[in-house]
Amino acid sequence: MDQKLPDSQPALLDHDPDACFLAEADARLCASNPAARKLGERLLLDGLEELLPVNHAALIRACLTQQRAIGDVERRIGDLILLWTFIPDLQRQRVLIRGRDATSTIARLDEATRSNRLYRLITENSTDLISRHAPDGRFLDASPASWRLLGYWPEQLRGKRLDDIIAPGTLDEQMEEARTQLRDTGYATLTLQVLHREGSKRWFEIASRAIRETYTGTVIEVISVSRDITARVQSEEENRRLADELAHAARLATLGELASGIAHEMNQPLATIVNYASASQRYLNQARDNPDMLARVQDGLGRITQHANHASEVIKRLRAFLRKGQKRSATINVNNTVKTAIRLCQWEADKHRVTIIQTLSEREPTLTADPVLLEQVLINLIRNAIDANREHHCDQQPSQVTIATRQEGSGHDNAQIFIEVVDQGPGLDEEGLKQMFTPFYTRKSHGLGLGLSMSRSIVEGFGGFLDASPDSSGGLRLTCRFPLTPAPRQPHQTHQPQQQRASQ
Repeated sequence: MDQKLPDSQPALLDHDPDACFLAEADARLCASNPAARKLGERLLLDGLEELLPVNHAALIRACLTQQRAIGDVERRIGDLILLWTFIPDLQRQRVLIRGRDATSTIARLDEATRSNRLYRLITENSTDLISRHAPDGRFLDASPASWRLLGYWPEQLRGKRLDDIIAPGTLDEQMEEARTQLRDTGYATLTLQVLHREGSKRWFEIASRAIRETYTGTVIEVISVSRDITARVQSEEENRRLADELAHAARLATLGELASGIAHEMNQPLATIVNYASASQRYLNQARDNPDMLARVQDGLGRITQHANHASEVIKRLRAFLRKGQKRSATINVNNTVKTAIRLCQWEADKHRVTIIQTLSEREPTLTADPVLLEQVLINLIRNAIDANREHHCDQQPSQVTIATRQEGSGHDNAQIFIEVVDQGPGLDEEGLKQMFTPFYTRKSHGLGLGLSMSRSIVEGFGGFLDASPDSSGGLRLTCRFPLTPAPRQPHQTHQPQQQRASQ
């Protein structure tokens, strides 16, 4: 079949860019237009019939029998997709067959279908809540996960404001900051508590992105992905509780190891109190014959009070050290905390002929931390240094542990505080330095390997860092680094008369 379309057919079909055929009632092709012949040549077909659907004969008969056009019949030849339309000419009992190249159209349709299916798979099966919001926070749409996470179906959330499901007590500042970030950067994340429809509270982590108007840049919509992190928050709280329990257990163990020094520190003031009480009692017995003895009694009672207060301070320090409860951060004087830790370790140091040398900063640096936990860190470092000296010197000769504090930088943003503990022990090799902060790593036969690991965790909790390095003396240098906290301003002191100050 290589005939042209007869003159009886519209001449414009010869100029139609789409392939056209003319078929008899018996499905025999009697004519074709140039576009059809050109397409057949390009595809290297044996015959132009191969351009038509394989059931084109049945379609021609149906078209004439049913007296209607049949359209969008697909034919695929390699990567080419043709859509054919069969148009009946009932008067001549012929059918005009017209095909168009729909490859790009169908490819876009297939891609849209795949994208739509992927979107539905993600939104309908995601465990996170995917939602659309108006700029004022109203829900425009939500994925089916809303029922599991919030107790609302998507249609029940539409029109509801975000504020309606946020748990009372959520900080307005946090919400306002999120709105500002969306406006300025187009992205915001926040963590807050929301109310389930049943009334329970759940922790959600919400990541939002702003959709802007093309020309003005105005935020017209917000897309959010919300994840239920209640289990994670509860796990973190439980981990913090367990960490506090472990820290408290470590303090109890430390207290047991320091028992000798504590007993010595308590025995001194108590023995002195007994001596002064006995002496005062003797002076009282002599006061009837010698009134001057009353002055000695008064002096003895004063010294008894002084040493009793000292014993009381020891007890207070121990109770504070053993305190169990939530962290109580405060602005503390680093030098004073170091001195307190040294006093708790002094007896153990004296017992092993270790001299603790203090080199404290004259600038009196301060930082924000829990004083008890910081004391625990310092005690761990000091006792670790004492043990290193014992290992190296075997109590045969005196040794030293140096504790230094210093402040570097003067600006509030750049200033740092350093606390260094240097021993005269055998030191560690490179492998030991890498592993010394690993939990349960220890070279001591009686050690648990938790002290340094816990100390680093505590220091990092205060925004600092704990590291170790070899010292030039051959021992080990442990360095705590913290950001500086400005010291609180002292209230103005009114000057008192000299006589009043002397009497106090």
